[in-house]
Amino acid sequence: MSISSTPRIYHIVHGDRLASIIADGVLWCDAEMQRNLRPGTSIGMSTIKERRLRKRLNSCPGLRVGDCVPFYFCPRSVMLYVIYKKNHQELPCRGGQEPIVHLEAEVQEVVDWAERNEQGREAGGVSG
Repeated sequence: MSISSTPRIYHIVHGDRLASIIADGVLWCDAEMQRNLRPGTSIGMSTIKERRLRKRLNSCPGLRVGDCVPFYFCPRSVMLYVIYKKNHQELPCRGGQEPIVHLEAEVQEVVDWAERNEQGREAGGVSG
């Protein structure tokens, strides 16, 4: 397996969330999604989301995992497989992976954008 010279990150969302993402111009973290409910279907498991809202990041005091937008480093995540199976008791979305949209970005482009816009450590969303 070769390592790409332009590594990518991935984020999955339900297709019915695209309109609010485009309107807001941002991917919001789970903490912000709870504070200001956005329209659309949640595809994550509530127990995992709740745990991420409590878990602190050692590298950034005061910041919790749920204050960050989650990304995958592979195009086919375990979560996508769970959604595909349509049978996990904690999934709020049971329609399979058909309505799921994959958002993809080059890691270096995201880092460069974050540095230019002074984002990253305290930001709740990623825009671009």
